[in-house]
Amino acid sequence: MRPAILADAQWMADLKAMAMRPDLERLGYWDFNWARERFLDTYVVENTSVIVLDGQIAGCIAVRPESDALWIEHFYLYPHAQGQGLGGDVLENVMRTHHEQRPFMLAIDRGSAVRRLYERHGFTYQYDDANGVDQIFSTAAANTTDRTSR
Repeated sequence: MRPAILADAQWMADLKAMAMRPDLERLGYWDFNWARERFLDTYVVENTSVIVLDGQIAGCIAVRPESDALWIEHFYLYPHAQGQGLGGDVLENVMRTHHEQRPFMLAIDRGSAVRRLYERHGFTYQYDDANGVDQIFSTAAANTTDRTSR
């Protein structure tokens, strides 16, 4: 992995839109521009890493620190990097590197197949987000009194 730079934002936004399309279409929320804008509005270069496989960009992942948790965000892999265990390896590395006595949290689309990856790494369902799309998962009992994505 390498640290992200500001110029990475555009290809990351495209990757997010491509990766999210099947789930968002299934849920009736697909809009290419909205998906890209949502990424660009929340992109924080300092929180983001680029995943590199065999010298090629394979994807991205971000860890956003909050007072009560570390939020894993923007974790997307290109199709050529999927199905090889890379996602699990990256997730393990990030969790090991960023562990600070706070739970990890993340949001996934309802019904997404990626849920199995996160459950294998100790994430459990916490609640459905008020936006009607996301489900929130955590590695430990987290304070879920604020039931909105950040």
